[in-house]
Amino acid sequence: MAELRSSLGRVRGLGSTREGVLHWWSQRMTSVALVPLSLWFVYSVITLTGADYQAFQYWLSEFGNTVFMVLFILTLFHHAQLGVQVVIEDYVHGEAWKMGSLIAVKYAAVLFGASCIFAVLKISFAG
Repeated sequence: MAELRSSLGRVRGLGSTREGVLHWWSQRMTSVALVPLSLWFVYSVITLTGADYQAFQYWLSEFGNTVFMVLFILTLFHHAQLGVQVVIEDYVHGEAWKMGSLIAVKYAAVLFGASCIFAVLKISFAG
């Protein structure tokens, strides 16, 4: 594969699409960020087991919990979008289907991520 790139492209680490390792690096960084955020999320779910809505609202309205929840949502949806993008690029062969699928995945990630963040902020600021 390296023989298909120019000398300058090899030095800069750029592939034929000029993205280089940016996509790969972004996916690895989001996965590293998801490790502590997921541990925090699982711990929080376990400690909130059996809590009513008021207790959850109080917990979420604490500054650190709101920030971590928003960071978890942003990272999770971005990581998921990057992963699905790779699958589409590898397995969808028609250019129209590929482009439409990539656009749909990006919009879905933004839509669902924004909806989740809106819900978190609404619950957090209501209490």
